[in-house]
Amino acid sequence: MLKKSLLIGLFFCSSLLASAEVNVYSHRHYDTDKQLFKMFEKQTGIKVNVIKAKASQLIKKIESEGVATPADVLITVDVARLVQAQEKGILQAINSEVLTQAVPQKLRQKDGYWYGLTKRARVVVYNKDTINPSELSTYENLTDPKWKGKILIRKSDNIYNQSLLASFIANEGNDYAKEWAKGIVNNMARKPAGNDRDQMKAVAAGVGDLAIVNTYYVGKLLNSKDPQEIAVGKKMGVFFPNQGEAERGTHINISGAGVVKHSKNQENAIKFLEFLVSPNAQKLFAQANYEYPINKNVEASELLKSWGSFKEDDIALEEFGKNNANAVKIFHIVGWK
Repeated sequence: MLKKSLLIGLFFCSSLLASAEVNVYSHRHYDTDKQLFKMFEKQTGIKVNVIKAKASQLIKKIESEGVATPADVLITVDVARLVQAQEKGILQAINSEVLTQAVPQKLRQKDGYWYGLTKRARVVVYNKDTINPSELSTYENLTDPKWKGKILIRKSDNIYNQSLLASFIANEGNDYAKEWAKGIVNNMARKPAGNDRDQMKAVAAGVGDLAIVNTYYVGKLLNSKDPQEIAVGKKMGVFFPNQGEAERGTHINISGAGVVKHSKNQENAIKFLEFLVSPNAQKLFAQANYEYPINKNVEASELLKSWGSFKEDDIALEEFGKNNANAVKIFHIVGWK
């Protein structure tokens, strides 16, 4: 009897140890995240196991794994992919007072299927040697013929651009979005190539004068270990479009996460998300990765503050996912490669 009780006890303990983990499928690829995961492990004793890939690949992987998936949490770098994951039925709604208090309503799914972790703005950067910011105003202004041959932006298959165009569709409709995309194509300095950092490098090299990029990439350049990248960052001015009283504000997006429907470690997954929106985690996101914190009790980094405050587009972020397919079609129609 004693032997049997001992075996049961050992089995129970081993089960607890086995469950002291959280399996994260993440599209994020930053050193900051490694630091945060170690902080979470030290604070909770819960081991963080990470698989990295593009969000579309991770979503397909979770789908194919079905009920046997080891995934507990899906992290993406764009809300459209979270909406896609929700629509495919691979996320579950969770109820957490910590999350709902920390994450503003517009930065989370109303039923709890996903939550924002960080915020980034898609802005216009310009060569300070050639452009006076007084010449800039709105995203729409970038289609003016005066900018012909001067605009740099990455390819249409980039999710950041797809969500930007989806925001135009949500705010103004398909025809308006199509005209804007066509105008940008007409004013491109070259065929789209490279990431956001590459667009700024091209601006610094004189290929064009303006680029549309996410704010945190400017921070990456300015804090690079490569002196040439730092020099590029110093040449860039940051401009927040559509700030007029009657204008909608600058486009924002989130990096966010949801708990996987067939999570085997749901409690740990929720603890993990709650940790990522805590003040300490949010400060690290802001200071080390140059992203805007979603937690209103945490200030932006000094670098982000130096660019000034700005009015945000208040369109519901779910609209980016709902209008993603239309955005992709429009890009194809107007010849945005």
